[in-house]
Amino acid sequence: MMIGGLDSLIGIGKTAGAKLDFSAGVAPVAAPKAGEPTSFAAALGDMATNTIGSLQQAEQVSLMALQGDADTRTVVDAVMSAEQSMQAAIAIRDKIVTAYLEISRMAI
Repeated sequence: MMIGGLDSLIGIGKTAGAKLDFSAGVAPVAAPKAGEPTSFAAALGDMATNTIGSLQQAEQVSLMALQGDADTRTVVDAVMSAEQSMQAAIAIRDKIVTAYLEISRMAI
């Protein structure tokens, strides 16, 4: 399950036979400090980072299963989590595009 161009996007190199690290590539979403607003761009960036991390984790688990280091349930859980993250990201992207198209059609 290769994700084309993903490594080049975030600059992470792969090492053969690396053990699974569930925290690798997943940046936790930091809660804003009291009185400090979170920007929309920062929220989208955090979501994209978490989605990429979830996809990478599923890829790593799949590769480990091929090598015999992971069981089927772990692979299914990781792939389902990645699928949910990707579906959420696609839904948000679609809503943003729809909103942009509606705004661009407004008469000024």
